[in-house]
Amino acid sequence: MNKPVLVAFTVIIVLLHVVPSYSDEITANVRIDDSLSVTYDFANLDQTVYEQARIEFTPEKIPETIVENFKKGNQTLHWGPSPSPIEFDNNTRTIRNSFFLSGSSIMSFILNKTTLRRIYEIKTDWRKIEVNLTNSYSVDFARRLARPVSEWQKLSSTTFFHESKEPGEPDILFYIVLPASASAVQAEGDTIYYEGQPYLEDQLLGSPFLIPIALIVALVAVFVYRKAG
Repeated sequence: MNKPVLVAFTVIIVLLHVVPSYSDEITANVRIDDSLSVTYDFANLDQTVYEQARIEFTPEKIPETIVENFKKGNQTLHWGPSPSPIEFDNNTRTIRNSFFLSGSSIMSFILNKTTLRRIYEIKTDWRKIEVNLTNSYSVDFARRLARPVSEWQKLSSTTFFHESKEPGEPDILFYIVLPASASAVQAEGDTIYYEGQPYLEDQLLGSPFLIPIALIVALVAVFVYRKAG
């Protein structure tokens, strides 16, 4: 057998023995509005892990883990299921878990009396948890997402992003998206601050005409009452 034929034969043998490899990937999306809308996608899972997770994983597992962690610090956190709290995609072996987080422990604001805009404070350290998808598959988000949010990439003025890749571990892509109208965005450690759009009630409360308007309304009410009597 001449050399070119031998080389071609060897390549064919190697290709026949190549087994497609799949790498699982975890994507987390956190969208901030009146509460935090959180979605975890565990994609391209090993078939065995996926089948086990269909039996063992529940939509309450991640949010309840987050809440329990906050209780240890004597902090209060609330969660609620999304319209589709858990979804399974057999074709891509993907599990999607969605829920809402709320509470002053992670989201609060003060009013800027000059601009009458709310300055929001968003805590993001709740993400540092360990998730057990099954008895044999767990992800240590506390270690993998240890870098403070202030050191994450900013894909835009309102989007924070962090990517964690390690050999033999699932890739993690984590996004935190603020409202499109957010301004004066800054991060310190694991806390994000931004200024929101003004609310009508805040503008009314801060208006110098509030007291005269209230007096006029009261006088009109008295007049109507006497007229009716």
